[in-house]
Order: sequence, then C-alpha cells, then structure tokens
Amino acid sequence: MEFLREQYLSLMTFGQAERPMFVELMGPLVGLEEEWRAQGATAAELDLTAFDWDYVRITDCGADTGPRGLPAERVLEDNAEFSIKRDGLGRTVKLYKARGTIGLPLDYPVTDMDSWLRLKPFYTFDEGRLNAQAIERARQAQAEGALAVAHLPGAYDTPRQLMGEEAACLAYYDQPELMYDILATVADTSLRVFERLTERLVPDQLSVHEDLAGKSGPLLGPEQITRFVAPCFQPVWELLAARGTRLFQMDTDGNVTAVIGPFLACGLNVIYPMEPAAGMDIVAVRHAWGERLAMLGGIDKHVLRQDRAAIRRELEHKMQPQMRRSGMVFGLDHRIPNGTPLANYRYYVDLGREILGLPPRSPERRGWRRMAF
Repeated sequence: MEFLREQYLSLMTFGQAERPMFVELMGPLVGLEEEWRAQGATAAELDLTAFDWDYVRITDCGADTGPRGLPAERVLEDNAEFSIKRDGLGRTVKLYKARGTIGLPLDYPVTDMDSWLRLKPFYTFDEGRLNAQAIERARQAQAEGALAVAHLPGAYDTPRQLMGEEAACLAYYDQPELMYDILATVADTSLRVFERLTERLVPDQLSVHEDLAGKSGPLLGPEQITRFVAPCFQPVWELLAARGTRLFQMDTDGNVTAVIGPFLACGLNVIYPMEPAAGMDIVAVRHAWGERLAMLGGIDKHVLRQDRAAIRRELEHKMQPQMRRSGMVFGLDHRIPNGTPLANYRYYVDLGREILGLPPRSPERRGWRRMAF
C-alpha cells in the first residue's frame, strides 16, 4: 500500500496512525535472486512486488549539498571478478562483482589541511547547486503525495570518505582544525543551499548518511558529537525545522545506543535500520526514548535463515502492541541476506501481516519501492 506524505509524516511524528507500516527497506543482497529462482520464485517475487509492501513515494528536492564538479571517474581495470576505478575524489576503488554493490576505496586523498584545501572548492557553495526544474518537479510530486527529501552530507561520513575510517577517527584528536574546517564547509554550503531552496520548496525530511558504528559501538563518542557534529547539524536543522521540515533522519548501521542522546540533541528524530546483530533492540530503544525517536527497520534479517519458530519469536517481540501505535516502520534491518529460503521469506511476510492486522497478500495488490532514503 502506498502511504501518502501526510500519512507517513503523521506516523513518524507520533500522530494518528491509520495502521502499522510494513516495508522492505533495501531489497536482496547480490546473489539471492539466483537462489530464489532455483527455489521456484515467480517474477513478481523476484522483484518483490508480490509481497505488497508498504511504501511512500520519495522525491528528491533538487538541491545538491555534496561534492560538486568532481572529475569523471576512470576505469583502471575491469574483468569478470572485479572492477577498479579512479573516482572523482581521486580514490582508487575496487568492486568485487559477485558479492558487492559498493566499491571499497584502496586509498584516500586527504591526509592534512593542505590536501583538504585542494578538494575544498568541490564542497563550497555555488548557485548551480539548485536545479530549478528539479525543484519544480519536486513541488508537483509533493503536492501529489510524495515525500520531499533533502540530503545533508554526513558529519562523520564526509571525513571518512576523504580520509578513511582510521585516519578520520584519529583526526578528531590529532588534527581538530582540519575536522572543524571540513564540517564548517559542509554546514555553510548546506545552509546556503537550503535558505534558497525553502523559498520555493520546504522539504518534508532531511536525511543524513553516517554508518558510524559497528557491533562494539560507535566510532564517535558523545564528546565528538557535541564538539564537531552538533555545530554542523544543528544550524541546518534549525533552519529547516523553522520553515516546516518535520523529519531529520539518520542512516547508520551498528550499535549507536551510547550516542542516541547526543544525536537527538542535534535535532535528529528518526534512525534506521536498527541492527539487532549489532545489539540494537527497537523495543528497548522505545522504552528509553519514547516519542523523541521514530525508527525504521529493527527486525533481525538473520532470523529468516532459521526456522519458523524463530521467525515468530522475533516478530511477536518486535511487533508487540506498544510498538504498533506510531513512530515505527517495521522492516528488516538491512538487505535480505543470501541463504534466506524463499519459503521462510513468504512466511515472514504473511506472519508479519497477520500480527499487524493487515489484510492477507493478494495478487490484486502488488507493490514495492526501496525505503532507504
């Protein structure tokens, strides 16, 4: 079922929810389609439309806040196993085709202030960051029920993409002036873009991609978030919130329990995908933070490779009555993993619909849209 923007916004701001929302956030991992085809999947099951997932249409706002004007990427090597490219930032990126969708950088362009200053012009403001035609298309789509989404470069993800994980983490201590300059540039550009954008279109949601945690916890602590992230996030969110934007959503894997509070202080009010394998429990998070935080995901994708009893235990715990009221979009915590039997996935979908009080699947109702945004 398609949720219109007002229905979705009401759900995610703990307003009146017409019914629970049950989604597939990101779709299958590379290789699962071949497994399911061998198990007799129909074409509609392979493209996920047979499962009648809920979704909200998304429209991009036509405002560019990321690096702009980068050189075109160049292919350095390409064979059946992998491809190697030189991307616009100057990184050498390797993609293993059989198991990956995102290439792995082998090197990084920023090591100090001088190397950052060579790339900084790609991150500064210019009027070309606003696409008038795209903004008008977004206005029309929003009027027709689509959710208008604006994007903010990550305060952790941007340095990570420029420096690599380890160097970026160390730079908060060893090169704080560099980190302040990178994040001040991100904030300044975003503010100037959104000041102009909101004269023509007010986004419904501000989205930021971070991926700043693993199983052992976040790679930034509360102090780093307060000192470095908050000065980047807060002014942008305050501007948009004052003009009518209602959701500030962060995409991060891993266990972020220790830093939920500092991120809420930055203005964030939605987090996904809430990975159980990393220790995230949406029921415990709801107990801790109540209506300050809405969530998407939270259902353990790995349970689908177990038996039906395990699937039932997972869904009955996560879909308990207090979680069904509002502020929650139920779905797997990331892509559907390889090794998931098609029969188990069917059972998961049908049982979830039953617990949530949704009508059984029907060939007359088909749909799916990626909900990771």
